[in-house]
Amino acid sequence: MVGLSDKPDRPSYRVAQYLQEHGYRIVPVNPVRQEILGEKCYAGLKDIPFPVEIVDIFRVVDAIPAIVADAIAVGAKVVWMQQGLEEPDSARRAKQAGLQVVMDRCLKIEHGQRQL
Repeated sequence: MVGLSDKPDRPSYRVAQYLQEHGYRIVPVNPVRQEILGEKCYAGLKDIPFPVEIVDIFRVVDAIPAIVADAIAVGAKVVWMQQGLEEPDSARRAKQAGLQVVMDRCLKIEHGQRQL
């Protein structure tokens, strides 16, 4: 989760906590914190020493191109731009590299709807 906050009132924190509660391992990408929700933080995607499946983005739109470039470089399978985030050029690049792309959707909401 790129841009995961350690503040419980932030959407990124609530989404990460929800995913943990449903059995998913979250990997915080936050260069300022050491740990969030009991998981070690990494400064960037390229610093994660194991495969990454989904890159869930909680950053400003201007940061998305670099994040998507890193997601492609690390061999991620999915780029997920959270609710309110869309960056069509980056989405196109990710799709051309073989990644699935989701824009302007909340992973927590989507997961919850499928749990019914």
